[in-house]
Amino acid sequence: MIRKRLRPRNRPRIRLRPSTLPYLLLLPALALELLIHLVPMLVGIVMSLKRLTQFFVRDWSAAPWAGLANYRMAVDFHAPVGRALLHSFWVTCAFTVLAVGLAWLLGTTAAIMMQDAFRGRGALRALFLLPYALPVYAAVITWSFMFQRDTGLINHVLHDQLHLVDEKPFWLLGDNSFAALVTVSVWRSWPFAFLTLTAGLQNIPRELYEAAALDGAGVWQQIRRITLPSLRPVNTVLVLVLFLWTFNDFNTPYVLFGRSAPEAADLISVHIYQSSFVTWNFGAGSAMSVLLLLFLLLVTAAHLFATSRRRGAE
Repeated sequence: MIRKRLRPRNRPRIRLRPSTLPYLLLLPALALELLIHLVPMLVGIVMSLKRLTQFFVRDWSAAPWAGLANYRMAVDFHAPVGRALLHSFWVTCAFTVLAVGLAWLLGTTAAIMMQDAFRGRGALRALFLLPYALPVYAAVITWSFMFQRDTGLINHVLHDQLHLVDEKPFWLLGDNSFAALVTVSVWRSWPFAFLTLTAGLQNIPRELYEAAALDGAGVWQQIRRITLPSLRPVNTVLVLVLFLWTFNDFNTPYVLFGRSAPEAADLISVHIYQSSFVTWNFGAGSAMSVLLLLFLLLVTAAHLFATSRRRGAE
């Protein structure tokens, strides 16, 4: 008996358009983004519209609706809650301007100094990137020990060795806490600026500097006329990223000061945490978080609009 060979059926092949494939590849990332960011964001918005206190923690959906009452309480700057939030907002703005400005200045200076090849440049670059590579909690805890009044390294150098101060100051209490917070934030963030700007400097042709030197341009003129204008696209993204990271920074003040930050270093992220998890008013804390999100979106949109308009003018 001769068996006939069964011819394989031609299965229909799924043909994708070239324009469809990128969207399919983005689907896993979009699904994770929806799960990790968008869904908690929507839940937070719903929580901000409820009178969610410690009495409804077990079943927060049973909390009564408050409407915009939490938002009105947060922006009522004549009331204690609004005044405290406004104070925290201005402290965060001052902290962000100083921390981002100093981090950018140190990163730019170090990147320009490391541009030319010299002996030991690789080891020095690795040393500069050490603060960025260290875990956040380990680095900030180390700084908290250094800022101790009686046993810290900072006061030992300033008071015992250099004799710059008459009495050992408190760095983690009072007004000095703001300077301590800025110092730790700059120490942690400037290596990222250095790394980003170092990558941006690699795209500047060396012939531009050689031609400028032949024309008699000094070092400062080369930096002003060649380096900084060429780094403008990189600085646009860098400053925005540093601003968002610094304005939202929670780990640094929380590890440095604990659950209750001093008034001079009361960043808005810690203030929202205290409003939510210390006073157990999750509705008000969620409303403050939504207001913070709207502010950051507004600043980001204004930054991108100004950047695109400047590029169009150029």
